[in-house]
Amino acid sequence: MMNRKLEPTEVKKWVREVLSTRPDEIDCDECMEQLDRFVEMTISGRNAAEAMPLVHHHMEHCGCCHEEFEALLAVLRALD
Repeated sequence: MMNRKLEPTEVKKWVREVLSTRPDEIDCDECMEQLDRFVEMTISGRNAAEAMPLVHHHMEHCGCCHEEFEALLAVLRALD
């Protein structure tokens, strides 16, 4: 097994992630269960981040879920 030295930018990113954790965080499965509602609120012009802060917080820290949100949002806007 090779050990590699962490770059300072990587360390800073990890520290920011740890410090920004919340005791009430949701995981990817929970986020995906609520994502359609979050997207619908966004499309209708409502403040989804305020109405669903846990989903918003999760997507700020999870690139995969954020990509799913952007993709679903794009598809629904294209259909509109």
